[in-house]
Amino acid sequence: MTDVVSIWTYLAADPLVWLTLTLVAYILGDMAFQASGRRPLVNPVLLAVAILAVILRLTGTPYATYFEGAQFVHFMLGPATVALAVPLHANLGRMKGAALPMVAALVAGSVTAMASAVAIGSLLGVKGPVLLSLAPKSVTAPVAIGVSEAIGGLPTLTAVLVILTGITGAIVATPLLNLLRIRDWRARGFAVGVAAHGIGTARAFQVNDTAGAFAGVGMGLNALLTALVAPLLAPWLVSLFG
Repeated sequence: MTDVVSIWTYLAADPLVWLTLTLVAYILGDMAFQASGRRPLVNPVLLAVAILAVILRLTGTPYATYFEGAQFVHFMLGPATVALAVPLHANLGRMKGAALPMVAALVAGSVTAMASAVAIGSLLGVKGPVLLSLAPKSVTAPVAIGVSEAIGGLPTLTAVLVILTGITGAIVATPLLNLLRIRDWRARGFAVGVAAHGIGTARAFQVNDTAGAFAGVGMGLNALLTALVAPLLAPWLVSLFG
């Protein structure tokens, strides 16, 4: 056992180990997702996070050590976001035709996301900086963390809430939209992008290319609107519900 611990201590210091484990965890999650018949509940991101959390817990590895090795994946978030321009360009004509409904849905979705989070948190007894941290939970992580810091929230808590929001949205979006009998792929995708940012957008692309393209638009526009509105709206919501 001592030899095993010594070997692991040596390997854990190599950043490549954590990058490899991250990729393997996602591959295992995706295999389970495919084997389940692509059921939303078997979300590959959720499974990958769970696998990595167990590994970090069992090995006693600090998150900082893990992130040092897996930061290449974090870096690739930028190029992956830029790559959304390809399906966006392919659906540009359809987006122009739906510009007004998209603006209305954006405002309604963005404000509802912030207001509902703060209201529910307040009803559950959440106060102060923790309550402020809830407001930007529906936008992509880099923007949410910056907004949280600007309004006096806790950026690290916001980052966790963003991931939970994205995973939850990716799981419930398809059955919920089916239950509501929403058939328009544009509406379905845009709603998921506004509510569940990048993880929801990835799920939308798995279902339909048009939905994925509109989800990408919703994610980007919601990030922009939240960054502009949250510093003004969030403190007012906290004072209202708090």
